[in-house]
Amino acid sequence: MDDMSDRQTPKPMFIGGQWTLAQDGDAIPVVSPADGRVFASVSRGKAHEVDQAVKAAQRALEGAWGRLDGVERGRVMLRIAEKVLQNAEELAQLEARDTGKPISTARNDLAVLARYFEFYGGAADKVHGQVVPFQNGYTVTVLREPHGVTAHIIPWNYPAQMLGRTLAPSLAMGNATVLKPAEDTSLSALKFAELATEAGLPEGALNIVTGLGEEAGAALASHPGINFLTFTGSNEVGTLVQQAAARNAVKCVLELGGKSPQIVFADADLDRALPIIVRAIIQNAGQTCTAGSRLLVERKIYDDFVGRVATRFRDVRVGTPEMDLDCGPVMNPAQLQRVTRYVENAKAQGIVLLAEGQIAPGVPEGGYYVRPALFGPVPRANALAQEEVFGPVLAALPFEDEADAIALANGTDYGLLAAVWTESGGRQQRVSKAVRCGQVFINCYGAGGGVELPFGGVKRSGHGREKGFLALEEMSSTKTLVQFHG
Repeated sequence: MDDMSDRQTPKPMFIGGQWTLAQDGDAIPVVSPADGRVFASVSRGKAHEVDQAVKAAQRALEGAWGRLDGVERGRVMLRIAEKVLQNAEELAQLEARDTGKPISTARNDLAVLARYFEFYGGAADKVHGQVVPFQNGYTVTVLREPHGVTAHIIPWNYPAQMLGRTLAPSLAMGNATVLKPAEDTSLSALKFAELATEAGLPEGALNIVTGLGEEAGAALASHPGINFLTFTGSNEVGTLVQQAAARNAVKCVLELGGKSPQIVFADADLDRALPIIVRAIIQNAGQTCTAGSRLLVERKIYDDFVGRVATRFRDVRVGTPEMDLDCGPVMNPAQLQRVTRYVENAKAQGIVLLAEGQIAPGVPEGGYYVRPALFGPVPRANALAQEEVFGPVLAALPFEDEADAIALANGTDYGLLAAVWTESGGRQQRVSKAVRCGQVFINCYGAGGGVELPFGGVKRSGHGREKGFLALEEMSSTKTLVQFHG
């Protein structure tokens, strides 16, 4: 890749099947988290380009894309999945450079992207309606129909996975889509558009507008031509997005983060739990909405087990994508400052830093590297136990008994994921049902993408569901037909 030429010529957006530069010529630099250097640029779309994209999506619904039935849509999507797999290494290298994540993690992300299109491609012709028993002389059927134009604003932490998570179910239901990737990480989405076109996706079914959240994102959320919207990101921005969409009575699915607990009881298989718990917080440098960022341990084993976690934390290594270590740098200077602030504030408040990971020798000085950190015991009301750090920082807290564990797990504003570690079948069920969140893992954590598993949160973690067949319901609306035949 020619760094100089990439910096001088921004990558165009994809609107109505055409590659399009921003009308005013503005661009956004693309910075490598690994070394802090600009290596490319993308077009800085604004309201004008968003309007073009929405109109292109509307034309697609009236044209070739809207005429395809479920079987044909599914075939297109399966060809897209095949294209992703054929180009997986190129996409993974692009994703790793764009995000700074280890190359093996990027490769997994691309496998998950393909899996989304495989799963929903296979589901496209299997969404059934209902027949409703009603009064004699009537036949009542309930149909599922696409919303129309769906808008998708995705974050920078898992750009390829998030692209698949939002676009695949929407396209499977026959919607036309407009995607606004994060300004930090747009490259894999643009490459994906190229592959989707090669696979035969009709023009206008997918449109990608690159740009800043406060410009392109805000214009997309408030556009009167969209019929449905998904957003993943912070609570603050999610509130603004929902308010903008509400002015046009547009329904949203929002995923707004978490403070997920790992609840470890004394009877748990600690040898099994240990590596999974550590991996759940250092995965993607902790920049994961589902990060297991709170370690809740029964007091009788707290010192011993947290000590074992500390030992393992000291062996965690941070490096560049090509080093392929435990985690890479955080995304940008703002993330570096955010994570550092939480760590330094915890130290200043006298919370014990139990262990830190290591930054590998030889990493570039300009990269955004932080040491994974384990603190404990963390006071229950402390920011480290209540707020989403979005970095590789684990807060350890002891609990007394099952009731206390449940109260502690539910004691934040978030409710996305939880894990319950115990060999007691009764406790597994009691605690899992009592914890307020969208997913609970029992003696495991995470699911390698979990494409088949309905996903979403409660409380400040958002609302609506993605993944699994429930996503197809979210991406469609019902129409009830009432026929009188005497």
